[in-house]
Amino acid sequence: MDKNFQEEFTQIIKFKPPLYKQRHQFVKDLVEKYKPKKVADLGCADCSLLRMLKFCSCIEVLAGLDICANVMKEKMYTLSPLPVDYLQPSERSLTITLHHGSVAHKDPCMLGFDLVTCIELIEHLEEPELKKFPEVVFGFMAPSIVVISTPNSEFNPLLPGVMLYRHPDHKFEWNQAQFQSWALETARCYDYSVEFTGVGHPPTGMEKAGFCTQIGVFTRKNPQTGKSVQSEKPAEAVYKTVFKAVYPSLKDEKYLQNAVISEVIFTAQIIKHRLMSKHEEYGNDPERKSKFQPSMDCFSDCLGKLVVEKNMEPFVSGNEVHIPLATIFSFPKVNRLCGTFEKLCKLIAGKVTLSSDGSAVMFNIEHENEDN
Repeated sequence: MDKNFQEEFTQIIKFKPPLYKQRHQFVKDLVEKYKPKKVADLGCADCSLLRMLKFCSCIEVLAGLDICANVMKEKMYTLSPLPVDYLQPSERSLTITLHHGSVAHKDPCMLGFDLVTCIELIEHLEEPELKKFPEVVFGFMAPSIVVISTPNSEFNPLLPGVMLYRHPDHKFEWNQAQFQSWALETARCYDYSVEFTGVGHPPTGMEKAGFCTQIGVFTRKNPQTGKSVQSEKPAEAVYKTVFKAVYPSLKDEKYLQNAVISEVIFTAQIIKHRLMSKHEEYGNDPERKSKFQPSMDCFSDCLGKLVVEKNMEPFVSGNEVHIPLATIFSFPKVNRLCGTFEKLCKLIAGKVTLSSDGSAVMFNIEHENEDN
């Protein structure tokens, strides 16, 4: 390549967004495409990729592994649930765990994952570790998909200040042919296919340099592959768990009950408010009050149109307002949370004031007026 042409690009090449964000986005796009439930990030370092992936709604289990516990501990608090997660629990379950250990060792806690990511990891491995790496990841863990990214040494001349390797801890950096040769042989040995791509496009006219970061996406050919290996898993764990967070979820009966009770009371209060507003329009005429049976149409402007039966209409009786549970159950959010009317009744039993026959949420207007 022409030296002057090369020097020109070493001065101006910049990646937008930054290269690490492009790598993370690549993984996120893959997650959105294949919808894995269990994802492990080997060499998770500061947990930045895990922080992005925890918002992917398909993922229920996230695990990180790194040889340096201190680096993980600096940022692991960012993986903890926030107050809003308890106020509004997700419909999915999510558990995040961080482990301290080497990718050259097998541990049963890393079995059963759908997707394993190794982003800018292998170039940090010493030769003995690199030799063990394929057996641990592809033979023992045997996930459906493995993503491996590593620097492309052919791109290095375009990067300002890079003399030999991009990072002082790198033990090697492969060119495209070297990485593809290693990846193809690994895929052949463990019955995977592999596709090559990357992030960080080269400047116009320098396409032969390839991507700044080269990526191999490995897909297991036979879904049964690895079962016999996994049956020989070690009896004892070799990794040390340094962090674990279990997010509040509506799959947990406790959080589901709280959510249902809150939604039932909220819905009933809105219906009651609309009912009483309409009720007051009739003034103090006893005859007109006794004939008042509002239809659900009067609530349609703020609650959406609902088709209901006559026995689902809320009503006022003396100092009591009755909001039928059947009416509340017909509201989309309540319906989605409970699934069945029987589940609704079970979850609110003893937690919400009901009529004597248990068919309606009941409010005492007289007590409310006294409070006011």
